[in-house]
Amino acid sequence: MQAYSALLKILNQAIEQEQVLLKTAIPIELYEPMNYIIGLGGKRVRPLLTLIGCDLFEANPNDAINAALSVELFHNFSLIHDDILDNAPLRRGNTTVHEKWNHNIALLSGDGMMVKGFEVLSKSNEKQIPELLRLFSKTGLQVCEGQQMDMNFEIQEKVSVHDYIDMITFKTAVLLGCSLQMGAICANASLKNQQHLYEFGMHVGIAFQILDDILDVYADDEKFGKQVGGDIISNKKTFMLLDAFELADENQTKELNHLLYSNIISNDDKVKQVTALYDLLGVKELALKEANKHTDIALKHLDELDANQSKKNNLKEFALHLLNREM
Repeated sequence: MQAYSALLKILNQAIEQEQVLLKTAIPIELYEPMNYIIGLGGKRVRPLLTLIGCDLFEANPNDAINAALSVELFHNFSLIHDDILDNAPLRRGNTTVHEKWNHNIALLSGDGMMVKGFEVLSKSNEKQIPELLRLFSKTGLQVCEGQQMDMNFEIQEKVSVHDYIDMITFKTAVLLGCSLQMGAICANASLKNQQHLYEFGMHVGIAFQILDDILDVYADDEKFGKQVGGDIISNKKTFMLLDAFELADENQTKELNHLLYSNIISNDDKVKQVTALYDLLGVKELALKEANKHTDIALKHLDELDANQSKKNNLKEFALHLLNREM
């Protein structure tokens, strides 16, 4: 992150200015939750990527600040709604918006953040607004499609690993690609460079989500910031669960189904026993292999990018650091 300290300073100042506006906006019940979730912080990876995407091509990162803010607002909107759908108690180690207030306020505040994302984006360079809006709108819809796929998986009996990759590509990865490409658009980069940067971000996003699924099971709960084992408790069809079903023998399949759908097993025991099956079947290692595959694809696109080599090296180092989260 040291290489991007100046960009982070620009970003954090813009976010702080946005929070000042939210603090004074009324009705307070609508805007206070927006300010709350933005104030929870996080690494600000997506909006930072927008500034990085602009800076890569020797443009002024301030030219991409509205695009970066729109990405941050949209991302936080999606977090509010995802937490409602997942009935999650924690976000970044703090109470989720729907738990701190209620479901109705969380829904409306999330909607408001999405609208504000478009409002902020409309303040960008007039010549770039049509291209930015097309990409931002397309990505926003893809994120919703990915979320619906994820919800569909909950009631589908058969879901393939390929289906899962498609789902996380839309739900998670396209926003990282979009974030970088929006920065490149603000820098007037060529379409070829925009596409390489988008593909880099998208494949990093796929790897990131697979690793996030691993962390959901194997992370230190004090460092993770979310409920460890939450995906197992909610029967989410992750890469590891789908691989487990593909690799399990008949008895293991019966045991896995019993653990997932039993009403008498406690959540703690469920997490422990499913994790033990994962260990036995070696699905963590398979997930790591898949994440590494997408990381390699991402780095190939970065190599093809026609940009400052030193800045490309910084982005590579940043991405690899991002993917090595206490693994």
